[in-house]
Amino acid sequence: MATHFERQLEALHVQIITMGSFCEKAISLSNKAIRGEDCIKAIFETDREIDTKEREIENLCMRILLHQQPVARDLREVSAALKMISDMERIGDQAADIADLSKYIDEKHVEIPPLIGKMAEMTVNMVTESVDAFVKRDLKLCRKVINDDDQVDDAFNQIKEELAELMYQNLDAKAGLDLLMTAKYMERIGDHAVNIAEWVEYAITGEHRNNEHQMGG
Repeated sequence: MATHFERQLEALHVQIITMGSFCEKAISLSNKAIRGEDCIKAIFETDREIDTKEREIENLCMRILLHQQPVARDLREVSAALKMISDMERIGDQAADIADLSKYIDEKHVEIPPLIGKMAEMTVNMVTESVDAFVKRDLKLCRKVINDDDQVDDAFNQIKEELAELMYQNLDAKAGLDLLMTAKYMERIGDHAVNIAEWVEYAITGEHRNNEHQMGG
């Protein structure tokens, strides 16, 4: 029979999975918003759900730390969870930033570079896999997420070049910059997924690689 502490850790896993699913939803909705779908309100609602879930998880972690006095490995797991939810909260914020940009992009009826959609898919997968790695204590999956970020960075660099060419050919300058910022936010979401994976790695091994993949500017 599970102890009270084990039940609390299980509850923490469930809460992290829920918050991760909200992040995935926010990223997917932001990708739809820039294509003119009417989902801006849903993105802001999802961002609020992420913020609420962050506070709930913080409270749960504090209760575990105060009442259970966890041993080293469990302490690392709770500490990593607190770091992870901070990155998840930023993912929600960046999805909301994309929603703001989408209003003008839609007005200008600009063709969206297909690679932005690909970036959204890649970052959703990275968030899913980083959360799975936490729950399953899967080091190999952590490292896959960290390595997958290179593809997101490559896609961003390609979009930059495409947009520069399109702006040279008469693409509306503000729309072009808004699309560039959208791609930049997607790249940052990838960076946050890497941060999450690195904290999972710390929870498992006790070592933190100190963010070899530096956050995009």
